[in-house]
Amino acid sequence: MPRWKRRLFVLGFSIIVFFILLIFAGFEGVPFLVNLWWFDAQDYGLYFWQRMLYQFVVFIQLSIIFFLIFFINFWVASHYLGTERPSEVPPGTPRKSFKRLFNQFQAGSLWVYTPFSVILSILIAWPLFQQWEAFLLYLVAPDMGIQDPVYGKDVSYYLFSFPIFTLIVQRLSIAFLLLLIGLTLLYWIENRLLSQHGKRLPVEAKRHLSILILIVFLIEIWDFVLQRNALVYSEAHQPLFFGPGFIEMRIVLPLIWLSLFFLLGIAFSVIFFIHKRKGLKLLTVFFLFFVLSLGARHSQFLHGVIQEHIVDPNELSLEKPFIDNSIQATLDAYKLKDVEVRDYQRRKIPVSVANTKVQDFIRNVPLWHRELVNQVYLQLQRLRTYYHFPAINVDRYLVNGDKQQVLLAARELDYEEIPRGARRWVNEHLIYTHGYGAAMTSASQGQGEAGMDWFIRGVPPESVDDFSIEQPSIYYGLGSYRYAIAPNENGEFHYPKGSSNVMINYRGEGGVPLREGGFPLSSLFKKLIFSFYFNNRNIFFTTQTHSQSRLLFRRNIIQRINTLTPYLLLDSFPYLVLTSKGLYWIQDAYTVSSWYPYAEDSRGVMNFDSSMRARGKGKLNYIRNSVKIAVDAYNGTVNYYIFDSSDPIIQAYSRIYPSLFKTKEQMPPDIRAHVRYPKDLFEIQMGIYAKYHQTDVETFYQQEDMWSFAKYPQTDLEASDKKKDKRLSVEKYTRGSESRLEAYYLTLDLIEEDRLDFLLFLPMLAKGRDNMRVMLVAGSDEPYYGRLIVYSFPKGELVFGPSQIQTLISIDPEVAASFTLWSQNGSDVVLGDMIIMPVGQVVLYIQPVFLSFKGRVKIPRLQRIIISDGHFVVMEPTLEEAYTTLKERIETAIETEAPPIEAEVPPLQ
Repeated sequence: MPRWKRRLFVLGFSIIVFFILLIFAGFEGVPFLVNLWWFDAQDYGLYFWQRMLYQFVVFIQLSIIFFLIFFINFWVASHYLGTERPSEVPPGTPRKSFKRLFNQFQAGSLWVYTPFSVILSILIAWPLFQQWEAFLLYLVAPDMGIQDPVYGKDVSYYLFSFPIFTLIVQRLSIAFLLLLIGLTLLYWIENRLLSQHGKRLPVEAKRHLSILILIVFLIEIWDFVLQRNALVYSEAHQPLFFGPGFIEMRIVLPLIWLSLFFLLGIAFSVIFFIHKRKGLKLLTVFFLFFVLSLGARHSQFLHGVIQEHIVDPNELSLEKPFIDNSIQATLDAYKLKDVEVRDYQRRKIPVSVANTKVQDFIRNVPLWHRELVNQVYLQLQRLRTYYHFPAINVDRYLVNGDKQQVLLAARELDYEEIPRGARRWVNEHLIYTHGYGAAMTSASQGQGEAGMDWFIRGVPPESVDDFSIEQPSIYYGLGSYRYAIAPNENGEFHYPKGSSNVMINYRGEGGVPLREGGFPLSSLFKKLIFSFYFNNRNIFFTTQTHSQSRLLFRRNIIQRINTLTPYLLLDSFPYLVLTSKGLYWIQDAYTVSSWYPYAEDSRGVMNFDSSMRARGKGKLNYIRNSVKIAVDAYNGTVNYYIFDSSDPIIQAYSRIYPSLFKTKEQMPPDIRAHVRYPKDLFEIQMGIYAKYHQTDVETFYQQEDMWSFAKYPQTDLEASDKKKDKRLSVEKYTRGSESRLEAYYLTLDLIEEDRLDFLLFLPMLAKGRDNMRVMLVAGSDEPYYGRLIVYSFPKGELVFGPSQIQTLISIDPEVAASFTLWSQNGSDVVLGDMIIMPVGQVVLYIQPVFLSFKGRVKIPRLQRIIISDGHFVVMEPTLEEAYTTLKERIETAIETEAPPIEAEVPPLQ
């Protein structure tokens, strides 16, 4: 080829490569730079490079290992392939082509095998690379200190090693089977060519194949060993218990060992046959016995016969040790070993209303449902259409020196409610940049608007003396925030004041600074990159930025946390915390696994598990609330605090990323004071404990004391509104679809006598019945955080559940008459959530009743309180009056020895 043609070719090739790199940089380089700047702006630059480096190292190492496997075998094979000299080429074969191929083989075939090995190694290693973080966890995982009862392995082997070993065996099997099949075919072709000239394949080639065959069989033997370990995940005995039973341990396990023995026999027989051309009968015998052992192992007929004639007649005695294994493992997996069980002895007569316990109860009972509170906040505290309250949080604060249970919500920006004509780029990204302040009310009944006490309200915030917010601006929250450039030359809308607006400039450290070190060109470059990233040229062309401008994005805290730590599973309820310095969000995070041996998974326990499966986590049978995350609502700073240092998964992550996690002692005290036990975790734990509290194997086998989540009839106002009959009875409000009673937060002295603690509370029923069996409690305040207590009622004592109390309410004449009257006066009667809570050894059932106008503008008002002890139903305007009236009726009934009402309760429809 002439020199000018070569130069022209090189130039054209270079131009093509340049444009390919430019396109690649556009698709991959821009997100890389944006992520680098974003992580670095949060002081997580080192963490960003760690994650990038770890991925690169794992990918390179895996690729090199598989490349060497392919390349070495191809290189060895090249010495025994193409050994025919060009002078001995069969007639009709082009000598030149054959000679070129021969030279390639003699040189090790680098130009043939190297790219082929690279391609195959990447294809084989890619599924392993996608589990790069699991590889790191395997390398640094600590021992858990708990051994499985059958094989004696530490549980950490199953959490970290077993999943990786399973994947490695699969990829190694594919790699060596491809090699074996490919090289066997090449050697067979070579042998055919040599046989035409009276030659044979070199003995070294047979040795090569023998080694490959032996490796393949060793990998399969390793796979059988892993199948032996996999028996700990057997679901054959569900729904009774999880894990292996008599058949798996006494029948399947010996058959696995037999299969291993016959597999070894097959391996050596095949190698012997390749070299000696003998031993075919022995190979056939080993193969037949191997197939028989496999068939027996997987034979449902054999298992069914053994189950029917041996296990079923003696099931309890044969399965007893395996049931106990499942009970203990499941309790460990969900951290339920230390649950404290207390007997609950009920009083008949409530204590006086002047008693401190009763006053605490009246001040803290959570009468307001989140949805109803949201309606009130929207009508009374929204102030402008572009504000909303995405979530109503339950918390406790000191009000006038007393612990008070409150409802708190952030007033966040709602871009969808900005007037259509004002939805311009400048408004959405430069002016409307943040929410403002919060609203706080009592969780119980109050004397203010809508029947609640207001602790924080309005803009700027007006509050009682105990509350002040130094920085009320909310740049990061639960809403669907868009990117914002702040500060900027326009100024940012802060809050409305009379006929004008108060404008401010952002002075925080959130977002990515658009200018580095005072160099204007850096600002232009960053604006160009962000214009590509957000696909909006206005970012580049706007002249409203200056040297202090920052670009704030990923402002939804869940998106923010998931971008930083995608390996942590987040709780469904992040909540707002008010401190003197500003507003913060607390997000509970979980480490989960589906690999805990013998432990039952939580499928079907709660919707929470379904959401995990939807997010790719699969089923889970191990969970820890290991991390609590605090996010600054102004700066967007994300801090991770380890709250369960005993969790081996978070221990492993903290070894991989030592700069990411902090100890719980490092959490600021004013934030730590509002940490609470997460509701999602509690409901999963209690869903499991409802069955596995039966630690006695015989009781567990008989399922004699199972519990279930309480359900009660849900109100069905829409159906009532459609009916024109004005003679509405209370039944029309209580005969809708059933709803599960969720756990709720209370402030009571159920952990320590005469000490108010903020705790999670959940009543549960006896399974298959409507009466209440236990009350479950989880502490949220130090030093009792995470303490789980079960208050158990005597088995022979009838304690009504919520659906039975709803029936009592529905047949009460006073209640029915009042509901009918209110409905005829143009109002909707809305029943809030029933609250069950013990006060002074008396179990009380509180049903708040709200009225809401039948119109577009709805401001629910707490109209009446219905209270019952399971015998009497009382309805009064206030909780204190209702409690006093109930106490009087009970005392009167005892004095006159009136018969109990429960005999008159009709069955539920």
